[in-house]
Amino acid sequence: MSKLKTTFFCQNCGTQYAKWQGQCNSCKEWNTIAEEIIQKEEKTSWKPSTSEVKRVSKPLKINEIDSAEEVRMDSTDGEFNRVLGGGIVPGSLILLGGEPGIGKSTLLLQISLKLPYKTLYVSGEESQKQIKMRAERINPNSENCLILTETKTQNIFRHILEVEPDIVIIDSIQTLHTDYIESTAGSISQIRECTAELIKFAKETNVPVILIGHITKDGNIAGPKILEHMVDTVLQFEGDRNHVYRILRSLKNRFGSTAELGIYEMQGSGLREVSNPSEILISHREEELSGTAIASTLEGMRPLMIEIQSLVSTAVYGTPQRSTTGYNAKRLNMILAVLEKRAGFRLGTKDVFLNVTGGISVDDPAIDLAVVAAILSSNEDIAVGKDVCFAGEVGLSGEIRPVNRVEQRIQEAEKLGFSTIFVSKYNKIATQFPGIKVILVSKIEEVVEQLFG
Repeated sequence: MSKLKTTFFCQNCGTQYAKWQGQCNSCKEWNTIAEEIIQKEEKTSWKPSTSEVKRVSKPLKINEIDSAEEVRMDSTDGEFNRVLGGGIVPGSLILLGGEPGIGKSTLLLQISLKLPYKTLYVSGEESQKQIKMRAERINPNSENCLILTETKTQNIFRHILEVEPDIVIIDSIQTLHTDYIESTAGSISQIRECTAELIKFAKETNVPVILIGHITKDGNIAGPKILEHMVDTVLQFEGDRNHVYRILRSLKNRFGSTAELGIYEMQGSGLREVSNPSEILISHREEELSGTAIASTLEGMRPLMIEIQSLVSTAVYGTPQRSTTGYNAKRLNMILAVLEKRAGFRLGTKDVFLNVTGGISVDDPAIDLAVVAAILSSNEDIAVGKDVCFAGEVGLSGEIRPVNRVEQRIQEAEKLGFSTIFVSKYNKIATQFPGIKVILVSKIEEVVEQLFG
């Protein structure tokens, strides 16, 4: 038996202290530091079977290493594959976080029921009958999905040796505990030790493991920050529970891009993949209204058409309000200053409200031109045509700057039926687009003249 060791951990951020104190120096939270007794034996929970040969790694020259790309496992979910970078990498550890009730368990249960691989779904939060009730709404006739309700890692690994699954899903990492740590499930030391055991299992057997993680009130994944460093991929499942749309983002990905995102629609039968996000991000209206403009943006490799809504009105109170949803408020103030200084619009005494529809946040500077069009449309009370869209960045001198991958943006606009797109005059466009009129502009004054002149 090893010597008992008492340490103090912040239950919010995972910072370790030698003694108790009232406030955490790292996250500044009060009364979150708790004592944990660590009693760790030298053995580990995961033991490979005797038939497995222990391979000793040796150093190799980098040009001697086999560079053949490993075949990824198809999750049968196009959006999930897109965010992961093409599928599940064998032996990887994936961490999925999100708000309570957002649909994390539904997403992974839905994927596990459709996978062509033998899948072990381990739940520490629901009984087998409760999972069966949810599964009947999605796909009750799965032959490859095995359900296990267990929280002790020693028992989970014993079942894994018997079943020999191709994929393991843990719901959730905060409910697991190991006998080699003397603390409660969900504590910092338990989360860290259980994750370390799962990583060792995944790397030695080449079986991918998907973890569900709880989040704190700040939106960060609960547990030590080192948990996100230990795993290969960190996914964030976000959205508003009052709306039916959910967005899956990649915060960290060792095997793909972190710029991709997947979009789902919550239905009674589970989550539906949204292959054309523009259908949910653009309002379908009959009449033309002032204050709206369509922007062509990019999320990873995927072009999106999003709707920008603006409302400009006379300030009733002394200080004009500047309010944004889904757009950087400081960038809005910059654009308003450019419009006042360079284009002569008196917006300093008016309230300006800006909204990106669909509940998403966009950082792409290419939507600046659509923001300008929406603000001026509301200010002049003249509607911008429904078949007109924009892709351009606005500079401080009022010039329209070029944006990257402009041809892909024009192609998406043409495919969705737009007749006109405004882009920067300085973009190099080699391809001809017969189905859409491309208007090249270099200054804001030219945009104003074309739209409202």
